[in-house]
Amino acid sequence: MKKVISTDKAPAAIGPYSQAIEVGNMVYTSGIIPVDPATGEIPEGSVAQAEQAFTNMKNLLEAAGTSVDNVIKTTVFIKEMNDFGAINEVYAKYFTEPYPSRSCVEVARLPKDVMLEIEAIATK
Repeated sequence: MKKVISTDKAPAAIGPYSQAIEVGNMVYTSGIIPVDPATGEIPEGSVAQAEQAFTNMKNLLEAAGTSVDNVIKTTVFIKEMNDFGAINEVYAKYFTEPYPSRSCVEVARLPKDVMLEIEAIATK
């Protein structure tokens, strides 16, 4: 049976989807963008946006009763591959070894014209 996970400490869904779904001992997040959930503002620059997106992800995982320590897979969508190094530095602040598996792809456009979006799969 699936359970909907939601929190006001991460951006609300902007479409017909859930912030995250829990099935058994697994949590699957939707794509998380760098919107400040308190203000609706989007920070300037790829580093600030990465910090906000990863903070949102951390908050959503905690609302699900898990943490970044239990993430087993992430997918990072970035608007500009030239930002890969800077975003990687922020990523490394949130995850420790053994690091989750990861895909990172450059995309033409993201919701609200943000510079990155992340999704995660975690165990509980």
